[in-house]
Amino acid sequence: MTPTDWLLLILVMGLLAVTLRPSLQRSLQWGAIVTPLASIIGSGFLVIVPLLGRTVGGDAAWAMLIIVIAAYGIGTILRFNILHAEPLLRSAGSTDAIFLIERGSNILLSVAYVISVAFYIRLLAAFLLRGLSIESEFAANVLTTCILGTIGVVGWRQGLHGLERLEKYSVTVKLCIIAALLAGFAYFDLGHEFDNSSLAQSSSSLWDMARALGGMLLVVQGFETSRYLGAEYSAEVRVRSMRTAQLLAAGIYLAFVMLITPLLHWLDFDATDETAIIDLAQHAALVLPFMLIVAAIMSQFSAAVADTVGAGGLIAEETSRKLSPRIAYLLVTGLAIILVWTSDIFEIILLASKAFAAYYFVQALVALQATGHLHTGVRCWCYRLLFGLAAIGLLWIVIFATIAA
Repeated sequence: MTPTDWLLLILVMGLLAVTLRPSLQRSLQWGAIVTPLASIIGSGFLVIVPLLGRTVGGDAAWAMLIIVIAAYGIGTILRFNILHAEPLLRSAGSTDAIFLIERGSNILLSVAYVISVAFYIRLLAAFLLRGLSIESEFAANVLTTCILGTIGVVGWRQGLHGLERLEKYSVTVKLCIIAALLAGFAYFDLGHEFDNSSLAQSSSSLWDMARALGGMLLVVQGFETSRYLGAEYSAEVRVRSMRTAQLLAAGIYLAFVMLITPLLHWLDFDATDETAIIDLAQHAALVLPFMLIVAAIMSQFSAAVADTVGAGGLIAEETSRKLSPRIAYLLVTGLAIILVWTSDIFEIILLASKAFAAYYFVQALVALQATGHLHTGVRCWCYRLLFGLAAIGLLWIVIFATIAA
């Protein structure tokens, strides 16, 4: 190992010593931030580089900026609903429009969670097998099936509350590893004068690039989890924590994509897979691929568990407890297994992006309903214009988004 590798390891250990302090882990604000942050900086962080490399080439940083701005705008809708729609929903009857629309969004979110669980564990399997020097789609699908089956059975027999506790610690470890990644790539870029002159620019049309970027919505999804933490945190805390999580995630994504751009010329765009970031990381420092594999395994498992719990709870609620959460866990993991065997990982990304876009679209409709109850005059029409434009954009993603080719 080189001195750079040792310095990066020391950096990770130092950050872990600071961030794993009990006082921070017990902090109310950190607890509210960590759930949306865990979801936003999860699978997307691992696949965004090959996706952007295939889609826009040297314009990756600009494309990432567009994605995070769009995500922040969608987050604004969710934050509006936390403050203004939730009180209306608590007093709404079962036949009120806002109640029916909200129920439809919960069903869509359950579907989106099923797809994301399949994606999370399939990506975990790919990174784990890559660490073992095994490259086989069949083996990855078998391993994914075994892990999903285990999650489903444990959830059915014992519930998943014990597994949920892993989330906070895995996120902390992942963030420390990301800090080391950024430092490693920054050191490499400084030594190469941030040269990306050999990187080809995209030849795709603006329409095709827009469709492909719409298919990447999954990479910045996750902030909506704050919407469903009302039993633990006040509306004000959830709004503040969601905004903080989105801004932190946006900064990390932008810095990461900008710093890794000079390495993209090593990416084989014709043979790119979901673990391509490992090949790029080894050019910056030998220790980084190992760190990436550890981060991928921890973050994907915890994210899959969290979404399984979320989907199971929503299914139980929407079926009026005719399906218990424990049975719903089996249903979620069973459907995820079917999806893994019938789609490749990039198709699953597209399906998940469309499913979350559909959910956000319905949340925009909820916000539109809430404006009519809470505002009048010019302010009301400004809100309606903004939410209406957002709804049109999200519906466009549902219809036209495609896989990065």
